[in-house]
Amino acid sequence: MRLPKKSIINQKLLLEKNAREHGFTNILTFTDDGVTGTTMNRNGLNKMTDEIERNKISTVMVKDLSRLGRDYVGVGQYLNFLAENDVRFIAVSDNIDTDDGKMEMVMLAIKNVLNECYAADISKKVRTVKKMQGNLGVPLSPPPYGYKRNPDNPKSWVIDDEAAAVVRKIFDLTLNGRGIEEIAAQLEREKVLTPMGYLRDKGLKKGGKLLENPYSWGHSTVYKILGLHEYCGDVINFKTYSKSYKNKTRHENEPENMAVFKDVHEPIIHRDIFENVQKKRENKRKRPTSTGEKNMFSGLLYCEECGSALNYHTNTGNRSIEYFNCYGYNCKRGYCSKTHYIRLDFLKQITLSEIQRMTKFAMKHEQEFVRLVAGKCSDSMKGELDLKKRELANLRRRESDLDNILGRLYEDNLNGKITDERYAKMFGNYENEQSDIISRIKVMTLEIEKVTEQQMTAETFIDTVRKYTRAKSLSERMLNELIQKIVVYQAEKADGVYVQKLEIHWNCTGLIELPEETIERLPKVDVVTNPRQGVYVEYHA
Repeated sequence: MRLPKKSIINQKLLLEKNAREHGFTNILTFTDDGVTGTTMNRNGLNKMTDEIERNKISTVMVKDLSRLGRDYVGVGQYLNFLAENDVRFIAVSDNIDTDDGKMEMVMLAIKNVLNECYAADISKKVRTVKKMQGNLGVPLSPPPYGYKRNPDNPKSWVIDDEAAAVVRKIFDLTLNGRGIEEIAAQLEREKVLTPMGYLRDKGLKKGGKLLENPYSWGHSTVYKILGLHEYCGDVINFKTYSKSYKNKTRHENEPENMAVFKDVHEPIIHRDIFENVQKKRENKRKRPTSTGEKNMFSGLLYCEECGSALNYHTNTGNRSIEYFNCYGYNCKRGYCSKTHYIRLDFLKQITLSEIQRMTKFAMKHEQEFVRLVAGKCSDSMKGELDLKKRELANLRRRESDLDNILGRLYEDNLNGKITDERYAKMFGNYENEQSDIISRIKVMTLEIEKVTEQQMTAETFIDTVRKYTRAKSLSERMLNELIQKIVVYQAEKADGVYVQKLEIHWNCTGLIELPEETIERLPKVDVVTNPRQGVYVEYHA
């Protein structure tokens, strides 16, 4: 049980003494402990208001006017409320008593304004300190579930092993293809305490309503955990902001206004795994099939012709036949000219064979594989980054040019070279263009940061490939860790047989062409399927 602050106890003693001196005997005390006076919506004040409306109170006594509130508009309205209900108001330290007229209402208003100025000044000082700390990388928020404050340095976080194990499990289940509803249900079945239940169980204070069932995980909790960059070891300050010290509502901040500090504390989740999970969430099938079925390849297959995703289906006449075809062909008439149909059993055989081929190459030609992957990772990242950096440089150049143009325009108007009307029109056009460019610079800067962060390192990819050297079957986790996307071509007829081409784009490297001199010593990939009577589709590598 939390004890009241010493200042609250002292105020009660002072007020009880003054109440007895005024001859009051039936005394009620209303307290708001730990609640800011800048809001008039406080439990203690609300209870007192209810008693006044029931004609149970004739006099209200406070230590000073600021104890009633620091919002001068709200306090003024409340004083009017007291007057309308014939309630006497006494502020002991301010020598205010509405019964003897010692303080005119004008003076009350002045007092209120001074109190609010004091609150605003305190708020400004606190914000300044918080901003300084936030820009130095000191975490401004409490540690998220999985971390706790460092007992040796409360301004830093350390891993809470028990909670961190649950966080790792959530990421692991996601990589294995489990949805957030499934994960929440599993955690509840296994009697894993929710983050709030866990903190309460440890005797730590946590705001919010505690559910009757402390094991009842909500899907929103799992969703939030999967998106927290802090688990990579980062500190992110200024995620939200309030518009005024009077308004406690928090608003989401723009990414460019946040302060991000990487690798500040020990990570719970490796950055590559975190980015892999984000990619999986972005590619997650938005809508299930009519039967609610899903497939491990959903979100990985793309049409070679139009770039649309391929959707998963089952044959209505024969449920054992599963296949993908182009969304652009199915749902956007004329957008794609062909179905790009591919059977799931055919796709599984090809993908597993290509993974086995890749791992075999990695085992037999390790040095060559390391050089190949390192070069491809670098090329893949460099190509996209170079393009975006060139665009960013062009935008910044144009922004600088516009500054010079606007300066010369002002001088021409000052010297009478152009009329005021012409100046106003041209200035407005250039200013609008500059505003648009500044916005695009912010977006492009964030895109460059995102591309840099999302690139899997060559070392991590190589370790992942080695992990699957003895793979005999496919799993959703294997696909997520190894493959970025698979581009599907339309099957084309050649010599009486349909041949279908697939391009597997690996994480980090994109497409990989294995050296010619090593291909002969690798297992062949020859897959044939018979989608319908008399029709055969082949894949060769």
